[in-house]
Amino acid sequence: MGLSNGGGTLGDGDTEDMGRLLLAVGRDRDVSAFETLFRHYGPRVKSYMARKSSDSQAAEELMQETMMAVWNKAALFDPERGHVSAWIFTIARNLQISAYRKERRPEFDPNDPAFVPEDVEPADRELEAREQSERLHKAMQALPEEQLALLKKSFFGDVPHSALAKEFNLPLGTVKSRIRMAFAKLRASLDERMGEEG
Repeated sequence: MGLSNGGGTLGDGDTEDMGRLLLAVGRDRDVSAFETLFRHYGPRVKSYMARKSSDSQAAEELMQETMMAVWNKAALFDPERGHVSAWIFTIARNLQISAYRKERRPEFDPNDPAFVPEDVEPADRELEAREQSERLHKAMQALPEEQLALLKKSFFGDVPHSALAKEFNLPLGTVKSRIRMAFAKLRASLDERMGEEG
Protein backbone atom coordinates (compact mmCIF):
# COMPACT_ATOMS: atom_id res chain seq x y z
CA MET A 1 0.00 0.00 0.00
CA GLY A 2 3.01 2.32 0.46
CA LEU A 3 1.30 4.30 3.20
CA SER A 4 3.14 6.93 5.20
CA ASN A 5 3.71 6.19 8.84
CA GLY A 6 5.00 9.66 9.63
CA GLY A 7 3.39 12.63 11.49
CA GLY A 8 -0.26 13.54 11.89
CA THR A 9 -0.93 10.99 14.62
CA LEU A 10 -3.99 11.10 16.78
CA GLY A 11 -3.79 11.41 20.54
CA ASP A 12 -3.63 8.20 22.58
CA GLY A 13 -6.92 9.13 24.21
CA ASP A 14 -8.87 8.90 20.96
CA THR A 15 -9.47 5.17 21.33
CA GLU A 16 -13.15 5.52 20.42
CA ASP A 17 -12.22 7.14 17.11
CA MET A 18 -9.70 4.36 16.49
CA GLY A 19 -12.41 1.79 17.11
CA ARG A 20 -14.68 3.47 14.58
CA LEU A 21 -11.84 3.62 12.04
CA LEU A 22 -11.01 -0.05 12.48
CA LEU A 23 -14.68 -1.00 12.12
CA ALA A 24 -14.84 1.06 8.91
CA VAL A 25 -11.82 -0.83 7.56
CA GLY A 26 -13.42 -4.17 8.44
CA ARG A 27 -16.87 -3.27 7.14
CA ASP A 28 -16.13 -1.08 4.11
CA ARG A 29 -12.41 -1.69 3.40
CA ASP A 30 -12.07 2.08 4.01
CA VAL A 31 -8.58 3.01 2.80
CA SER A 32 -8.49 6.49 4.33
CA ALA A 33 -9.51 5.04 7.72
CA PHE A 34 -6.70 2.51 7.36
CA GLU A 35 -4.21 5.28 6.47
CA THR A 36 -5.05 7.04 9.73
CA LEU A 37 -4.64 3.80 11.67
CA PHE A 38 -1.37 3.11 9.88
CA ARG A 39 0.04 6.57 10.65
CA HIS A 40 -0.96 6.24 14.29
CA TYR A 41 0.02 2.64 15.03
CA GLY A 42 2.80 2.03 12.48
CA PRO A 43 5.54 3.93 14.39
CA ARG A 44 4.39 2.46 17.73
CA VAL A 45 4.45 -1.09 16.39
CA LYS A 46 7.84 -0.48 14.78
CA SER A 47 9.37 0.79 18.04
CA TYR A 48 7.87 -2.24 19.84
CA MET A 49 9.50 -4.53 17.26
CA ALA A 50 12.80 -2.61 17.49
CA ARG A 51 12.87 -3.16 21.25
CA LYS A 52 12.50 -6.89 20.67
CA SER A 53 15.12 -7.06 17.91
CA SER A 54 18.30 -5.15 17.17
CA ASP A 55 17.62 -5.49 13.43
CA SER A 56 15.86 -2.28 12.30
CA GLN A 57 15.02 -3.77 8.89
CA ALA A 58 13.35 -6.76 10.54
CA ALA A 59 11.43 -4.34 12.81
CA GLU A 60 10.22 -2.40 9.76
CA GLU A 61 9.15 -5.61 7.98
CA LEU A 62 7.33 -6.93 11.04
CA MET A 63 5.54 -3.60 11.46
CA GLN A 64 4.34 -3.74 7.83
CA GLU A 65 3.30 -7.38 8.29
CA THR A 66 1.36 -6.39 11.42
CA MET A 67 -0.44 -3.53 9.68
CA MET A 68 -1.30 -5.72 6.70
CA ALA A 69 -2.75 -8.28 9.14
CA VAL A 70 -4.78 -5.40 10.66
CA TRP A 71 -6.12 -4.58 7.18
CA ASN A 72 -6.94 -8.23 6.44
CA LYS A 73 -8.42 -9.09 9.85
CA ALA A 74 -10.18 -5.81 10.68
CA ALA A 75 -13.60 -7.46 10.29
CA LEU A 76 -12.70 -9.75 13.22
CA PHE A 77 -12.24 -6.85 15.64
CA ASP A 78 -14.89 -6.72 18.37
CA PRO A 79 -14.93 -3.39 20.30
CA GLU A 80 -16.85 -5.11 23.12
CA ARG A 81 -13.85 -7.35 23.80
CA GLY A 82 -11.12 -4.75 24.07
CA HIS A 83 -9.37 -1.64 22.78
CA VAL A 84 -7.95 -1.26 19.27
CA SER A 85 -4.40 -0.87 20.59
CA ALA A 86 -4.60 -4.13 22.58
CA TRP A 87 -5.97 -5.94 19.52
CA ILE A 88 -3.25 -4.58 17.21
CA PHE A 89 -0.43 -5.25 19.67
CA THR A 90 -1.67 -8.83 20.15
CA ILE A 91 -1.23 -9.32 16.40
CA ALA A 92 2.21 -7.64 16.59
CA ARG A 93 3.31 -9.82 19.50
CA ASN A 94 2.17 -13.03 17.78
CA LEU A 95 4.04 -12.10 14.60
CA GLN A 96 7.15 -11.20 16.61
CA ILE A 97 7.06 -14.52 18.50
CA SER A 98 6.56 -16.41 15.25
CA ALA A 99 9.51 -14.60 13.62
CA TYR A 100 11.70 -15.29 16.67
CA ARG A 101 10.87 -19.02 16.59
CA LYS A 102 11.54 -19.20 12.88
CA GLU A 103 14.90 -17.53 13.41
CA ARG A 104 15.84 -19.88 16.26
CA ARG A 105 14.46 -22.99 14.58
CA PRO A 106 14.46 -22.67 10.79
CA GLU A 107 11.39 -23.87 8.97
CA PHE A 108 11.32 -27.58 8.24
CA ASP A 109 12.02 -28.23 4.58
CA PRO A 110 10.21 -31.46 3.63
CA ASN A 111 12.39 -31.74 0.53
CA ASP A 112 15.67 -31.71 2.42
CA PRO A 113 17.29 -35.09 1.62
CA ALA A 114 18.21 -35.48 5.29
CA PHE A 115 14.50 -35.57 6.21
CA VAL A 116 13.08 -37.56 3.31
CA PRO A 117 12.13 -41.02 4.56
CA GLU A 118 13.67 -43.89 2.69
CA ASP A 119 10.33 -45.18 1.39
CA VAL A 120 11.89 -46.34 -1.87
CA GLU A 121 14.16 -49.34 -1.76
CA PRO A 122 17.69 -48.46 -2.94
CA ALA A 123 18.19 -49.79 -6.48
CA ASP A 124 20.73 -52.45 -5.46
CA ARG A 125 18.47 -53.85 -2.72
CA GLU A 126 15.46 -53.80 -5.01
CA LEU A 127 17.42 -55.66 -7.71
CA GLU A 128 18.65 -58.21 -5.18
CA ALA A 129 15.10 -58.85 -3.90
CA ARG A 130 13.83 -59.24 -7.46
CA GLU A 131 16.62 -61.71 -8.32
CA GLN A 132 15.89 -63.74 -5.17
CA SER A 133 12.22 -63.82 -6.07
CA GLU A 134 13.02 -65.00 -9.60
CA ARG A 135 15.38 -67.69 -8.24
CA LEU A 136 12.69 -68.91 -5.85
CA HIS A 137 10.08 -68.95 -8.62
CA LYS A 138 12.34 -71.01 -10.93
CA ALA A 139 13.27 -73.42 -8.12
CA MET A 140 9.58 -73.94 -7.30
CA GLN A 141 8.73 -74.65 -10.94
CA ALA A 142 11.34 -77.44 -10.88
CA LEU A 143 9.54 -79.28 -8.05
CA PRO A 144 7.30 -82.30 -8.73
CA GLU A 145 3.65 -81.21 -8.98
CA GLU A 146 2.49 -83.07 -5.84
CA GLN A 147 5.22 -81.40 -3.74
CA LEU A 148 4.59 -77.95 -5.24
CA ALA A 149 0.84 -78.15 -4.60
CA LEU A 150 1.37 -79.06 -0.93
CA LEU A 151 4.07 -76.43 -0.47
CA LYS A 152 1.94 -73.62 -1.93
CA LYS A 153 -1.08 -74.50 0.19
CA SER A 154 0.95 -74.99 3.34
CA PHE A 155 2.97 -71.78 3.15
CA PHE A 156 1.13 -69.35 0.91
CA GLY A 157 -2.34 -70.58 1.83
CA ASP A 158 -1.42 -71.11 5.51
CA VAL A 159 -3.29 -74.43 5.48
CA PRO A 160 -2.37 -76.80 8.37
CA HIS A 161 -0.82 -80.18 7.54
CA SER A 162 -3.80 -82.09 8.95
CA ALA A 163 -6.19 -80.22 6.63
CA LEU A 164 -3.88 -80.91 3.67
CA ALA A 165 -3.88 -84.62 4.53
CA LYS A 166 -7.70 -84.63 4.34
CA GLU A 167 -7.83 -82.50 1.19
CA PHE A 168 -5.29 -84.59 -0.73
CA ASN A 169 -6.47 -87.87 0.87
CA LEU A 170 -2.94 -88.64 2.08
CA PRO A 171 -1.55 -89.84 5.40
CA LEU A 172 -0.31 -86.97 7.56
CA GLY A 173 3.24 -88.41 7.53
CA THR A 174 3.26 -88.37 3.70
CA VAL A 175 2.17 -84.71 3.62
CA LYS A 176 4.92 -83.74 6.07
CA SER A 177 7.63 -85.70 4.26
CA ARG A 178 6.64 -84.27 0.84
CA ILE A 179 6.75 -80.71 2.19
CA ARG A 180 10.10 -81.47 3.85
CA MET A 181 11.47 -82.88 0.56
CA ALA A 182 10.14 -79.88 -1.36
CA PHE A 183 11.98 -77.58 1.05
CA ALA A 184 15.19 -79.53 0.76
CA LYS A 185 15.02 -79.36 -3.06
CA LEU A 186 14.27 -75.63 -2.99
CA ARG A 187 17.18 -74.95 -0.66
CA ALA A 188 19.56 -77.05 -2.78
CA SER A 189 18.36 -75.38 -5.97
CA LEU A 190 18.70 -71.86 -4.51
CA ASP A 191 22.14 -72.61 -3.05
CA GLU A 192 23.21 -73.97 -6.43
CA ARG A 193 21.99 -70.87 -8.28
CA MET A 194 23.65 -68.57 -5.74
CA GLY A 195 26.89 -70.54 -6.22
CA GLU A 196 26.65 -70.15 -10.00
CA GLU A 197 26.08 -66.40 -9.76
CA GLY A 198 28.78 -65.94 -7.12
